[in-house]
Amino acid sequence: MSELITLNYPIERNGEVINEVTLRRPKAKDLKNMEKRGGGEITQSIHMVADLTSLDIATVEELDGEDFQLISKKVEGFLGLTGDQ
Repeated sequence: MSELITLNYPIERNGEVINEVTLRRPKAKDLKNMEKRGGGEITQSIHMVADLTSLDIATVEELDGEDFQLISKKVEGFLGLTGDQ
């Protein structure tokens, strides 16, 4: 299952404007890869978003902060990591 996310601030990659991204649900192997990569929370989130959207790292790093946070919150929701816990 995946979710289509419309970016509030589209970005350009290789002459193509990206208005939306498809975010797939993380698998256990994605969590394992995140752990193996190490780094800080933001670095891990960037890599996770890249893995789950099929965007490259450089493109994820160009996302507007608001859009990056929106996508990160969706990932947290997939994992049941809402602020209610």
